[in-house]
This record gives sequence, C-alpha cells and structure tokens, in this order.
Amino acid sequence: MKFLFDLFPVIAFFTTYMVAERVPVQASALATRVLGSFGGQVIASQAPILLATLVAIVVTAGQVGYLLVRKRKVDKMLWISLAIIIVMGGATLLLRDDRFIKWKPTVLYWAFALVLLGSDLLFRKNLIRNMMQEQMVLPESIWRRLNLSWVGFFILMGMVNLYVAFWPCFNQAPCTPRFTQDQWVKFKLFGSMGLMVVFVVAQALMLSRFLEQQERK
Repeated sequence: MKFLFDLFPVIAFFTTYMVAERVPVQASALATRVLGSFGGQVIASQAPILLATLVAIVVTAGQVGYLLVRKRKVDKMLWISLAIIIVMGGATLLLRDDRFIKWKPTVLYWAFALVLLGSDLLFRKNLIRNMMQEQMVLPESIWRRLNLSWVGFFILMGMVNLYVAFWPCFNQAPCTPRFTQDQWVKFKLFGSMGLMVVFVVAQALMLSRFLEQQERK
C-alpha cells in the first residue's frame, strides 16, 4: 500500500496528461480558466503538461495534508518531494516551460541520493537500515553496501531521466530532443517504475543469497 501511496502523484500526473492530450480543446479551455491569470490563454499543445503538473502539485500536497490530519509521520523523502514539486512545478506553471518539470525527477533522485549519503557520512545514520531493520538483521557492512547501492541507483536514475528528457539538446539551441514530451511522460511512469522493480528484485536476490550463506554457517 505504501508503494502505491508514494507512486500516486506520478500516476495522477500521467493520467491527467494522457486525458488532456486526447481532448486538447477542452484541456486548453480548462487550463486557461485555471492558469490564465498567470499569462493569458493556454494553447492546446501546452495544456496537457501544465494540467498534469498542477495535479501533481495538488496530489503531493494532499498526501502531506492527509498524513498530518491523521497525525501520522511524514517521511523526509515526502517533504523533499513536496518542496521540489512546488518549486519545479511552480516554475513550469508560471513560465509555461516544461524544462522545469522535466528536471524535477532528476533533482528529486539526486536529493534522495544526497540525503542517504549525507546521513551516513555526516551523522552515521543509515536510513536504509532504519527502514528495513525490523524485517531483517544484517551486519553493518551489508547495511552500508545497501545504502551506497541506493545512492548509486538514484544518481543513475537522475542521469537516465536527463537523457530521456533532453538528449542531445543540453547545450544546443535550437534543438529538438530525441524523445518527445509524450515519450518522456510515459517513461516517467513505466520506465522509472520498471527500473525500480528490477533494482529491488536484484537487491532481494543478493540479500537472499547472503542470508542463506549465513544460515549455513
């Protein structure tokens, strides 16, 4: 359930984008009604990404609000996600420039990596161990390796997002990225989730082998 809860803003973003893309006239009218005061009429080609960004901001804020009302702990990662979506998403809405929301996953992944690495190096606090130690008991060296593997994974995911979002247009203008906005939106949900599943399964296999070896000893 927690996985679906964490993924809900991405699902809401994807769903809103795909629906708006199918009804461009209605999406343009709705986006203009909601966002028109920030820059006038929203053209049909901009409406899907702007509406999806707005929904992602509202849903993420709603997640935090829901947890606070229920007097449940809001994870640091969720606070970071909320701050980044407000900043990057807000810039996308105000400037009507999809580059900001395309950067958002990378900034989020790299922020997660920085938090995991910084907590370990500066405060001797392994956040992966804190989250998983109730399910299994592992030596400190293995916990550290797990933490570093997540750091590396988040760094890699940030780089992959930049590739799909912008390649090869980082320093070229005018330039057309290899992947369309539609392809990036689909990758944001299916590609990122697929890579996450592969990584988690690989970690589970590695841990199961280690635990089996420990039992034999």
